[in-house]
Amino acid sequence: MVEIQLEEEVIQVFKHIEKNKNFLLTGGAGSGKTYSLVQVIKKVIHDNPSSMIACITYTNTAVKEIGGRVNHSNLRVSTIHEFLWENIKKFQKELKMGLVSLINNENSKIKIQGSNEIIDQTYFNKLEDGIQYKEFNLVNSGIISHDEVLELANYMFKSHPLLCDLLKDKYQFILIDEYQDTNPLIVEIFLEHLKQGKKKTIIGFFGDSMQSIYDDGIGSLEKYIASGDIVEFQKQENRRNPRLVIELANRLRIDSLVQVPSSDQKAPNMYDGSVKEGSIKFLYSSNDNLDMIKTTSFFETWDFKDTTQTKELNLTHNLIAAKAGFSELMEIYDKDPIISFKNDVLNKVKQDSEEIREKILNDNNITFEEVVDLYPIRNRQRLLKKDLIMQDSHTNQLYNQLKNLPFSHVRKIYINKDSLIDDKKQDINDDNKNGTKRDDLIKHLFKIQSLIQLYKDKKYNEFIRRTEFKVTSISKKREIKALVDKIEEMSDKTIETVIDFADESGFCKKDDNFNNFIEVNLYLFNRVKHVKYHEFQRLFKYLEGFTPFSTQHKIKGEEFNNVLVILDNGKWNKYNFEYLFCNRTDKQSILTRTQKIFYVCCTRAKENLIVFYHNPSIPIINKAKEWFGECNVHEIVE
Repeated sequence: MVEIQLEEEVIQVFKHIEKNKNFLLTGGAGSGKTYSLVQVIKKVIHDNPSSMIACITYTNTAVKEIGGRVNHSNLRVSTIHEFLWENIKKFQKELKMGLVSLINNENSKIKIQGSNEIIDQTYFNKLEDGIQYKEFNLVNSGIISHDEVLELANYMFKSHPLLCDLLKDKYQFILIDEYQDTNPLIVEIFLEHLKQGKKKTIIGFFGDSMQSIYDDGIGSLEKYIASGDIVEFQKQENRRNPRLVIELANRLRIDSLVQVPSSDQKAPNMYDGSVKEGSIKFLYSSNDNLDMIKTTSFFETWDFKDTTQTKELNLTHNLIAAKAGFSELMEIYDKDPIISFKNDVLNKVKQDSEEIREKILNDNNITFEEVVDLYPIRNRQRLLKKDLIMQDSHTNQLYNQLKNLPFSHVRKIYINKDSLIDDKKQDINDDNKNGTKRDDLIKHLFKIQSLIQLYKDKKYNEFIRRTEFKVTSISKKREIKALVDKIEEMSDKTIETVIDFADESGFCKKDDNFNNFIEVNLYLFNRVKHVKYHEFQRLFKYLEGFTPFSTQHKIKGEEFNNVLVILDNGKWNKYNFEYLFCNRTDKQSILTRTQKIFYVCCTRAKENLIVFYHNPSIPIINKAKEWFGECNVHEIVE
């Protein structure tokens, strides 16, 4: 560990560490930022054998990767939520007071559902278990979740200098991976609140502002660089991409970083002493039939069945659902007409007087339909939405399931595609899916299919640990195989049938979370239960990376030999690929967001990159020729 040759950038970082200065190591895609992070950790351990190091990462997968590379008692690797909660959870008196202050603060996002009242400082004093951090939030009972723990931790460190000193006593080095995805509240803690007190802890950031593709991330540390709170170092070498992709990526960047091929002859993008050439293509057509496009000579060496080396990247899950075979589930979760209508009605209720609002929200005798009739909702054509619902037989059938239920119950029904799909890559071997938004019905289905996948992958120990089925003999092992085969054969049965079979056979029992979900969300379950199980199997394969499809957000951090990028906004107004090619600076936020996602997509390619645009304008084609080279821009004609 001591004798490894340090990268030049890491050497520069340690010159500033010796001066007790915080630092930022910026590296473009494929620069080996994780390798540099590991080098820093090892060097810190060698130089400061008594110092404790905290390494904060964005995902549990990254926690495992870094922990696997450096196994040392002085190192604590965790996600940000785990790290913050671990360091504030013992201070229950201060937590209770802090939570009350935030609830009463009109600028705070933490609120007690259905109440705008100022609460007393003693509100949480009688809680037997104190303030708790869980996968769900129930603020009135002192239970907070992922978003709340960030805001509460920020408040705690800002309000209690002693807490800052305790953290600095505990950790002499705090290293933050993928800093661009870190919530601004967290950066405030480390670069502003921790200044309180005389003790010093070195804060190090690793990441790339061009890869900040999540709205809740800070994106850039420019203001802290300008103020002198941190010193920036750049990693310019690229170890992943071939020459043509590196040059394209440099044209796409909107900061000062310019990458060059690696000087390491053993780098993945080097061959026989030189950087690989690679290929980049911009294809366009008036025909949006991608199956036809993929039959052209441009894809003759690509194998879309090899999902580990070839990927098609789309902006949204909706664009992928039909291709991957889970369109019915997506339709239920993303376009439920009655829940959308209910949300419109609920917004009207919340705008009413406090007296009427409280009565409607809390009176169990007022039905959904009675509230609907109190607040006529119209569409853009000024037609009553209720009339339109009554005219459509399918929508009317859905409405009839809810119209006679108490509005106090119906208003709590929540359906969103995030409950079905989470962009953040999960790991079926990971117990702690920190921050996943999937609902408990989908989590239960994932548990069933994950068990099947673990068995098929011959990960028997992990399988046994996760199933309630008791394996006590050879005959029981045969019984498990029969159960796995049986469920695999139930693809054309309904989701409800598979859930019931898994429960009755003992393969995967219905737990409290599932039962509580059904009790509160029977409407959603009644919609999902009739869907064929093969829809969920296809969804599972898609989310676990067993298909050639991926969203452009989920792909960050990964790499493939062949990458096809589809430039289609998918009706998502946060992005616009036309703005990207026409440099619409009057739409700066949309332009910047689109520039970053396109950069991330292009830099996934280790060999071949193809970008497809349906029906581009002449200015778009001209910009493509500028970026890709005229010889690499081709029109596909039927």
